[in-house]
Amino acid sequence: MSSPIPNKRLIAFVSNSAWSVFNFRIDVIRHLLNEDFAVLVIAPDDENSELLRKEGCAYESIDFNNRHENPLQDFALYFKLKAVYRKYKPDFIFHYVIKPNIYGSFAAGSLGIPSVSVITGLGYPFAKKNWLYHVVKRLYKSALRKVTEVWFLNNEDARAFTSHHIIPIKKAKVLPGEGVNVNHFAPGFQTPLQKNGRFVFLMSSRLLKSKGVSIYADAARILKKKNIDARFELVGFFEKHHPDSLTIEEINRWEREGLLHFNGFASDVRPFLKNADCFVFPSFYNEGVPRGLMEAACMELPIVTALNRGCKEVVLNNSNGFLCNPNDPFDLADKMEKLMLLPEEERKRMGKNGRNLVAKKFNVDRVIQQYDSILRAVLGDRTSNHKLQTGSH
Repeated sequence: MSSPIPNKRLIAFVSNSAWSVFNFRIDVIRHLLNEDFAVLVIAPDDENSELLRKEGCAYESIDFNNRHENPLQDFALYFKLKAVYRKYKPDFIFHYVIKPNIYGSFAAGSLGIPSVSVITGLGYPFAKKNWLYHVVKRLYKSALRKVTEVWFLNNEDARAFTSHHIIPIKKAKVLPGEGVNVNHFAPGFQTPLQKNGRFVFLMSSRLLKSKGVSIYADAARILKKKNIDARFELVGFFEKHHPDSLTIEEINRWEREGLLHFNGFASDVRPFLKNADCFVFPSFYNEGVPRGLMEAACMELPIVTALNRGCKEVVLNNSNGFLCNPNDPFDLADKMEKLMLLPEEERKRMGKNGRNLVAKKFNVDRVIQQYDSILRAVLGDRTSNHKLQTGSH
């Protein structure tokens, strides 16, 4: 049976949400479509599915059961993905996040389809060295045997996989994060939001405990008791079935206490970034390179973040912000107050340093070059009738 998408090389992107594909990888996808590839996205349906279709992607909805944390119960996903791969016959597959990385890599390997596994962060299983960690480690080791490469977003994650003998070092590649579009996230963005004169701290994140939201709330409490006149904004969304998720009741309680102002989910975070004076991200999660930090730095916001893997890649202490101790609301409050009390010109200097750092180190064009490179290496000799070029898009 031929693929439902004939006459073009087909590249598949497999993830646990259409939202993450659209928000983190749309620049890569647009580049591939412009290079005359066909792109198939395989993910659960959400409000971003139609946006991906409008971009020109084929879309195959597949259910990822996020209600449990037992990876052995997820093996049905292997058969679902294998059926989709047989149907579309992709030339190359990129897998993202833990379940696609494991079960998608198994499926691609069984069909002889070349693939890359992108480790966007070690996440929840690696945070606690319990039975789940040991099961996930064994599954990863087996699943990644046949992948072409394994991509990481920071050196520490790559070191964890190689030092624990999950993959050989020759398969590992460290990307400059997943990249950020420095033209889209630019300080000249005009926002309809109005500032009221108070200093505005902003945290934007998935609403997980390990992202440090409660640390942020406690820091706000500490600063308010010192009569610091500031506003503490929070933007984010819940992952209902994630074992580490906060509840709406917890957020509501902090709002009733007058600690935080919760804005819910924002499909475009730029108005909130433009309206803020400082971005705060006290994560102790196993981060890759946090997208929120790159976006904030691009918008020339000074940042306070935790001395944590991934975070310290984006924020250089005393250059474009301050690093605080992980899981320490008192140190976070101290660094937030320190930044707030800086002269405005010093905060502006920090903001410009942050944008310069991200533009040099995390520009999405650098990431696109890595996609071009692997596709040229694997598909180039079999697809000489189509060009593969590196460069700006």
